[in-house]
Amino acid sequence: MKAKHATTAVGVLSAALLTAGMALPVPAAVAANGVPAPTAHYDMSHSGSVLIDVSGNGRDARLTGLDDSDFKVYAAEESLVFDGNGYATMPAGAVTGTDNEFTVEMSLTNAAVANQFGWVIGDGIGSWNTNQLGNHVFVNPASGEREGGILSGIRVKTDGGNGEERVPAGGRLASDAVSTITLVSSGDTITLYVDGVQESQLQHGKSMSDIVKGDVLGYIGRSLYEPDALLKATVTDMKLWDDALTPTEVAASVPTAAERAAVFQAIVAEQIELRLLAANTSLEDVRENLTPPTAVSGTVLTWASSDPAVVAADGTIARGAQDRQSTLTATDPAGRTYVFEVTVKAISDDEVASHLAAELEAIKLESVTYENLPLVAEGARYGSQITWTSSDPSVISETDSAYAAPDVGSADPFEGAGIVSRPAYGSGDKQVVLTATATLGGQSATRTFDVTVAELGRSAPDVGYAAAYFKSDSNERIYQDYTTTNDFFTFTPANGGQPTVASQTDTQGLRDPYILRSVNGDKYYMLATDLCIGCGTSWGDAQSKGSLKIEAWESADLVNWTRTNADDGDTGIVVNQPEAGMTWAPEVYWDDALQSYVVFFASRLYDDVDHMTTSTGAHARMFYVLTRDFETFTYPPQVWQDTGYARIDSTVTKIGDYYYRFTKNEDGGSADGLERGKDIFLERSRVLTSVTTQSSAGTDPATGWQLVDTAMTTPLTGQAGEGPEIVKLNEGDPNNTGDGYVFLVDNYGNGGYVPFVTTGTAIAASTMDSRLSKTVGWTPHAQTGLPSSPRHGAFVNVPQTILDAMESWSGIHAVDSVTEVVLDGRRATATVTAADSGDVVGTVTFTLGDWSQAVALTDGRADVALPGGLAGTLIAHYDGYRDNLVNASQGAVAVPADEPTAEPTAEPTAEPTAVEPTTPTATPSPAPASGSGQPGDGPVTSASTNAPAEVAVAERVSRSGKAEPGRPGASLARTGANTDLALLSGGLVLIGAGAVSVRRRRA
Repeated sequence: MKAKHATTAVGVLSAALLTAGMALPVPAAVAANGVPAPTAHYDMSHSGSVLIDVSGNGRDARLTGLDDSDFKVYAAEESLVFDGNGYATMPAGAVTGTDNEFTVEMSLTNAAVANQFGWVIGDGIGSWNTNQLGNHVFVNPASGEREGGILSGIRVKTDGGNGEERVPAGGRLASDAVSTITLVSSGDTITLYVDGVQESQLQHGKSMSDIVKGDVLGYIGRSLYEPDALLKATVTDMKLWDDALTPTEVAASVPTAAERAAVFQAIVAEQIELRLLAANTSLEDVRENLTPPTAVSGTVLTWASSDPAVVAADGTIARGAQDRQSTLTATDPAGRTYVFEVTVKAISDDEVASHLAAELEAIKLESVTYENLPLVAEGARYGSQITWTSSDPSVISETDSAYAAPDVGSADPFEGAGIVSRPAYGSGDKQVVLTATATLGGQSATRTFDVTVAELGRSAPDVGYAAAYFKSDSNERIYQDYTTTNDFFTFTPANGGQPTVASQTDTQGLRDPYILRSVNGDKYYMLATDLCIGCGTSWGDAQSKGSLKIEAWESADLVNWTRTNADDGDTGIVVNQPEAGMTWAPEVYWDDALQSYVVFFASRLYDDVDHMTTSTGAHARMFYVLTRDFETFTYPPQVWQDTGYARIDSTVTKIGDYYYRFTKNEDGGSADGLERGKDIFLERSRVLTSVTTQSSAGTDPATGWQLVDTAMTTPLTGQAGEGPEIVKLNEGDPNNTGDGYVFLVDNYGNGGYVPFVTTGTAIAASTMDSRLSKTVGWTPHAQTGLPSSPRHGAFVNVPQTILDAMESWSGIHAVDSVTEVVLDGRRATATVTAADSGDVVGTVTFTLGDWSQAVALTDGRADVALPGGLAGTLIAHYDGYRDNLVNASQGAVAVPADEPTAEPTAEPTAEPTAVEPTTPTATPSPAPASGSGQPGDGPVTSASTNAPAEVAVAERVSRSGKAEPGRPGASLARTGANTDLALLSGGLVLIGAGAVSVRRRRA
C-alpha cells in the first residue's frame, strides 16, 4: 500500500527543517497513478507525540492522549488504533479557505457505531447552535443515527439556526476489509465516495472561508460538538488535497481490494488471538480455558478443533499429566481461515490442589440467610465440580446426585442444593453447617460454612399498595407513592414528593424501577435500568452502547434501601454479556420449579464486543438470568424471547398453574401478523423459563408460551403504551369483586399509567378466539388516585406497617396489641391480637400475687393451669418479642378462691368471663386526666406510677349501682382512665370518674 520506511525519514526531516527555520523541499506535483500529490499525508508513522506528514510539506499533526502503544503494524502497514482515548491536531495549510476546492481521504476499519468524527476541518469546541461550536465540515465513519452508516456534512452557523447541512445517507464501511472514505468538495457540491465509488452528494451554499481560519486546520478522531465521543476505529492512512480530485483520481488513489483485505485480516487475526487467550499469557502456554470470540471487527467466526479432547471448539481445555497440542481454526463467512496452534500445559498435583483451594475460597455465603442459597455446582474459574452436604438437610438441602435437567426451561444451576426451609416465626433461628467438596483432576478438597437460617419474619394482611416510578427523561430518579387506604386508587406521594433513590455512579440515571416482595414476604427487592437520557445519551447509543448493569436494592420497609451488593460500593451489577447493546427494564418473578428468582430484561445482541455487526439482527429481545440473593447471578444471560421482532418490557404474574406474561411489541409487527402494532400482548405458560421463538395461539402452554391476547390497549386508549404492570387486588379493596386484578399500561406520550380493572378468572379465560381485551369489562378505568406523572414503574401489595412507614418516612414502628384473658375452671387462656391482624409471637407472663409463669404463644394463644389456693386478680401480660414489632399489652381475670369439693354450691357454675382487654402503648405513659369511658383506651395502670392497677373482686356491681354477691368466675375490667378500685370489708367501692364493667365469656 505504501512504503512506510522510505517516507518516515522525510517526515522527520521536515520537522527538523521547520525547527531550524529552513525552507522545505517542494514535493512532486503529481504522485503515482496520475493522482496529484497530497498537501498533507499521514500514513500513521509517528515519532513521540508527532503524527508525521510524509508528503514532505512539514504539516505534522500533534497527538493528544495517544502514545506508542496505540500504533500497530498490520501486514507491514503501520496503523493508529483510536480507542476513544485521543486525537490528532492538524496544522493550517493543507486546505485553504480561498475557495471550496478540497479532498480528504481516510482509510480505516473497525469503527464503533457512535456519535463521533473520523476527521473534521474547522476549530472551536462547543455546544449545538452556539458560536462556540466552530464552523466545520466532517465525516463520521459509523454513525449511530444511521445505524452504522456514514454521516458527513458541513456547518456554517447563521442567525436563524445552527446552519448544518448533511450529505444524504449513503455508504458504510466494509465488514471484511479496510475501507477508504473520500470526501470531495467542489464549488457548492460535496461528494462522498467509499472505496472509490460515489455514494452520495450534497448541494449547499456554504463557503470554506467561514470554516478555515487560524493555526488549526482541524482534527483526526475528534468532534467539535462537545458531548460527542472521541473516535474508536483503526486508521491506516489519511491524505488531504487543496483541490477537488476527479472521480478517476479518487478511484486511483484508493488502495487495491487485496491490499485492504490483507490489512484487515491481519487486524482480525491479532484481535482474535488477544480475545482467545483470556487469562493465558500465550498460546504456547495454555493453562486455563480459552475464549474463542464469535465475532471480531464485524466478522462472524465459526470454530473447529483438531482434537476436542485437548481443546474443545468452545475453548474448554483438558489438562493432563503431559503437555498436549491441538489446533483451533476460525472461519469467517468468506471462507477465510485463521489458524491457532495451542499447547495445553500439563498440570501437577500441587497445581490441582492450588486450583481446588482457589475454587473453594471464591465461594461467598452470607453468615445469616433469609433466602435460598446459591450453592454453586461448578467452580467459577477452573471448572471443578462442587457438591454440597448439610448437617440438617431439612433446613438446607444438599446436592441431588440424581438431578437431571428438565426437557423444557432452565436447568437448576445448583442441582437441588441450597433450598432453605426457614423456621416458623417465633421458633428461633437454626444453625446449619454446610460442606462444599470440590473435585478436579482426580483430587478433592472441602470447605465448611456455618450458616444461620433466620426464622420467618412477621406477616400481616395486605391492606394497601406502594408504587415506584421515575418521572421523565430529564428526571431519572426514583419516586415512591403509597395508598392512604385499602383502595388501589388512593395513592399519595411519599417522602414529601421528593426522590427516594438517586444515582451518582454508573450512568447516573435510574429508570423503570420494579419492586418485588420476597417469596417469604419479609423483604422487598427493587431493580432499575442504568440509563440516563437526560445526561445527553442518544437513543441510538442507549440501545447499542448501553449499560450492561442492573441496579439492585433491598428493603424491609420500602423506606430504607440498601444495595444488595453493598460490599462493592454504590454501583450496579453486571448481568449482561459484552456483546449486548443494553439492559433495559429489568423485572423479576419467583420460579416455583427452580426455587429461584428469574430476572428478565430487554437487550440487543451483537456478534462481537465492539457491536460491529449482528448476524441474528439488532432487534430487541428478552433475556433472563437466575438469582437467589440479588447479588450473584447466573451467566451468561439466556435468550427468553426471540421471534425476530423487537420485544421489550415483559411483566409476569401467576394465576393457578400458569404464568401470565404481558409484553410490549416494539417492532410493530410479527411474522404471522398476530402482534398488531406497538402494543401489549399476553401469553401464558406452565414453565416460566421456556423459550419463545414465535408468537402462536397454537403453542402448547405446558411446554411453551401460548399467545392468548394482542393489541390490548392502543385501540381503547388511542395512545401507544409500554411498561405493562399487573397487580392482584387486596381483599377488602372496594375495586375487588372477587379475584380482582389491576392491569396498567404506561401511555408515556400522554398522561402516564392507564388502569384496567379485571379478574384472574377473566385473564385465565383469555384465548385468541375469545380475547380478554375484547370483553365488555375491559375498559380504561379513571386515572384518579394514581401517582402523578409516573413513567414505567411498579406496584406492590403491602401491609399496614409499610403504609405507616411510608407515611411517616421513618421506617417500621411496632403495632399495638390487645391481650384478652378468660378463665375456665382453673385454666386461664390469654389471646393476643395485633392491631394490624398480623402474626403475634413471644410469651405471656401470668401473674397472681407471688405466683408467676411465662408461657409461649401458639397461634396467638397461651394458657396455663393455676395452682390450687390462688385467688384474686390474674394478670396476663404479653411480653412482646425480640423483633419489637408488636407492643406489649395485658389483660386480667378474677380468680375465685377454691370451692370446697365436699359441699355442692347453691349457685350454678358460672360461665367463664373475661376482663375487657387493655390497649397497649409502645412506651407506658401516665394516664390522662380523664378517660373516654370506652374499652381499650389504655393499659390497666396506676395514674401515678404507670404500674398495672390492682383489680380486686368481692361483689358484682348491679345496673343500679348496688352491690350483689360475687359469683365464681366473674372478671372485671377498667373502662375509665382515672378509676381507682378499693376493696373494703363491705363490698366494692368506686373511686374516680370511671366505671367498672363485667363481661362474661363462654369458655
